[in-house]
Amino acid sequence: MIMTVFMAGTLLLLCSGLPGLVWRGCANGGERTALVLLLAGALLGTGGTVAALKHPAEASIALPWAVPGGAFALAIDPISACFLFPVFLIGALGAIYALGYWPHRTNPKTGRRLRLFYGLIAGSLTLVLTARNGLLFLAAWEIMALAGFFLITTEEKHLETRRAGFIYLTCAHTGTLALFALFILLEQGLGSFAFPAPSSLNASSGLASAIFLLALFGFGVKAGLTPLHIWLPGAHAAAPSHVSAFLSGVMIKSGIYGLVRVSGFFAAPPAWWGSTILILGVVSGVLGVVFAIAQHDIKRLLAYHSVENIGIIAIGLGAALLGKSYDLPLLTILGLAGALLHVINHGLFKSLLFLGAGAMIHATGTREIEHYGGLLRRLPLTGIAFLGGAVAICGLPPLNGFVSEWLIYLGLFQSLGGETLGPHLSLFAIPALALIGGLALACFVKVFGIAFLGAPRTPAAAQAHEAPTSMLWPMGVLLACCLLIGLWPGALFPLLAAAASLWSGMAAPTTLLAAQAPAAALSWSAFGLLLLLAASAGALRLGLRKAPPRTATWGCGYPLPTARMQYTASSFGALLVDLFRWGLRPDQHGGKARGLLPAATEFSCHTPDTILDRGVIPVCRGAIRVFSRLRALIQNGSTSFYLLYVALALFGLLTLATLSRG
Repeated sequence: MIMTVFMAGTLLLLCSGLPGLVWRGCANGGERTALVLLLAGALLGTGGTVAALKHPAEASIALPWAVPGGAFALAIDPISACFLFPVFLIGALGAIYALGYWPHRTNPKTGRRLRLFYGLIAGSLTLVLTARNGLLFLAAWEIMALAGFFLITTEEKHLETRRAGFIYLTCAHTGTLALFALFILLEQGLGSFAFPAPSSLNASSGLASAIFLLALFGFGVKAGLTPLHIWLPGAHAAAPSHVSAFLSGVMIKSGIYGLVRVSGFFAAPPAWWGSTILILGVVSGVLGVVFAIAQHDIKRLLAYHSVENIGIIAIGLGAALLGKSYDLPLLTILGLAGALLHVINHGLFKSLLFLGAGAMIHATGTREIEHYGGLLRRLPLTGIAFLGGAVAICGLPPLNGFVSEWLIYLGLFQSLGGETLGPHLSLFAIPALALIGGLALACFVKVFGIAFLGAPRTPAAAQAHEAPTSMLWPMGVLLACCLLIGLWPGALFPLLAAAASLWSGMAAPTTLLAAQAPAAALSWSAFGLLLLLAASAGALRLGLRKAPPRTATWGCGYPLPTARMQYTASSFGALLVDLFRWGLRPDQHGGKARGLLPAATEFSCHTPDTILDRGVIPVCRGAIRVFSRLRALIQNGSTSFYLLYVALALFGLLTLATLSRG
């Protein structure tokens, strides 16, 4: 019964966009029907997941499937549940948000297509997270990848959008090829495409290492681990904002899910597995936030923060693998619990930030941060929601981002308990995690200050208006969830402990987690901080009422200040960009004003992706030129050359035939 309810919810998600394709007489009716079906699917899926956690004996189903080696086998366990809840919540809120952000009446050519593939990606993702057969997993994975491509290319009339879509599709299928090889190797070792039980395989063989490396590449591409992240910034920027929220908050976590699931198959993995993921996490976290600081496009900036937060999750997973390798229960439990909680938290606050960015784009018509300014007076509710998401993503209390990073910190410090050098290697991630948090804070001070404070920088910003109710409610729900987890993290600790127990094979993780991470003390501290902030805000408001009336700031005798006399995104981040110039390699144009009476001058800074724009694309262009010249040399139109090719081919065939007979 439980799985029947869950499968009904999945089916409703998959089919939610179909009525809009045939309901052409009443576009609004098709739009509302799609929304109702998707919300019903999300509710049934959430109810089925909760019931499966309460009754694990009824949380699986296996049906015959007419595919050699395949089986329609689904199961819900605590690991799957950590990834399923964000799918249903963010998917439903994104569909509600689209009523105001992407209504059919203003987007008749793309509205039906967007709703169709939005439901498909949500439904296929639930199958990915519950599949227990390799062929079923790959089929759902491919549907998810193709649906993502059509969502990213919603506005395919733009060259930038088509470019982002095809880069995504190339990366997605490259990763899928690695997953094909992974499941083939698993089938050779097990004799079946069925998923093995957790901690049931020997990790000391060369086959196990090959499976791990294939999983790291195939799932790392989807997750956006550096240097495999090249599709992510362009795709998130090109997609509609509620789609970007789903892609960043939910879809890329399927790569993390794959790494967690596959690594959990093995008992006592080699230490280099954990060290590799830990190092990649540090690199992704630091470079992701540094590239974010250098961006001027609000959505590309948020996309690079996805790379950063995937790095934080990978740090937690790498620490957990090291703990499993060296039999350190505390490092294992805290590392994995922190990683899984950050999966949930990142889905909430990153979706909130993308929806807030969508409201700014909806109000001003641009993604350029330089064209905003003074939006807090014109979009106060959006500004509060965006500020809440910024506090959460920076890992500051009392919001949820602090709790998951706190668990990862606790886990990293537990590596001091090891008697060998191996687990101590995780300690170098502690300063890296602190650096990531500090840089993230600097980045969002820049974004919020330039976008919401000061004076409007363009006429569009001066005429901006608040988003409609259908866009504000989803942001409010996400902000409330971020605050709720920050104030009451203990509500999720049983789920995290159960997932860590299943993955590691250790007993009594709930006791260990509660002893090392006292949720009650954290809750009281968060409540106290919240009350202190509220009291400070009240005192400040009371003081402002008694203050003398505001007057214009003295401008050194200059009577005509303009909106241009403010910090820009380039000038605010110039110091940090210069500090990391070795990795960013920015393109800077213009210079500083010199002399007492300087001539008019301008300064601009553009930072392309180092790996994609300065590495992959130039190499591909060079290869295209080489092969084009080689083709022109071979296919030169000369009949004598073609006869020579035939003669050489015949000679080669005769030689092979002679050698085979001899």
